[in-house]
Amino acid sequence: MTKLSVNINKIAVIRNSRGGNMPDVVRAALDCERFGAQGITVHPRPDARHIRYSDVRDLKKVLTTEFNIEGNPIPSFWELVLEVCPAQVTLVPDAANAITSNAGWDTVQNRDFLRKVTAEFQAKGIRVSIFVDPVPEMVAGAKECGADRVELYTEAYARNYSSDRKQAIEPYVRAAEEARRCGLGLNAGHDLNLDNLRYFIERIPWVDEVSIGHALICDALYLGLENTVRLYRRELHF
Repeated sequence: MTKLSVNINKIAVIRNSRGGNMPDVVRAALDCERFGAQGITVHPRPDARHIRYSDVRDLKKVLTTEFNIEGNPIPSFWELVLEVCPAQVTLVPDAANAITSNAGWDTVQNRDFLRKVTAEFQAKGIRVSIFVDPVPEMVAGAKECGADRVELYTEAYARNYSSDRKQAIEPYVRAAEEARRCGLGLNAGHDLNLDNLRYFIERIPWVDEVSIGHALICDALYLGLENTVRLYRRELHF
């Protein structure tokens, strides 16, 4: 079954907008676990606009589900991951000024660098997932880098879902089939929501994990966090 990892970045955005510790990011993560999330994802950025490095350290002490840390492996991120040793690190090539992740790695051009990063994290027992666009060549390149999994960047699928979902999913099916052929695990994330999630999993049922934050937290404003986590779990386990 596909696991749900809840990205709690947006909870930290609300906290940071006023200072103090309301809402409490650690408590929110523990509540997500209690409500049925099978993992917690964070994406600490250098400017600490949402999740801070200190949050990552605090979360590691208390989480009981899989902890996934996303980010661009700049030196400070690299050191943090090696210190905390999460279950999984997801390598994302986002620029420091990016509003959100907006592209996957070119795993061919960056092969030597990604091989080095991947090997060092795996030596600490950390599973490595590489964030890629839905392009079979980039998936195969991730395998050459030594990755355990790829995470498919699903923004294009979400953007085109309402106009033609069959066309929107096709590149992802091809990329997912390449991952399976290569023996890679498969994650997916970015703009997945209650409208488009089930169809994605119906067409690619071997997805190991989806990471969902923005849409889930937006839904929680209206539906409540507990109900929302359960609704997303239901979409994955129909």
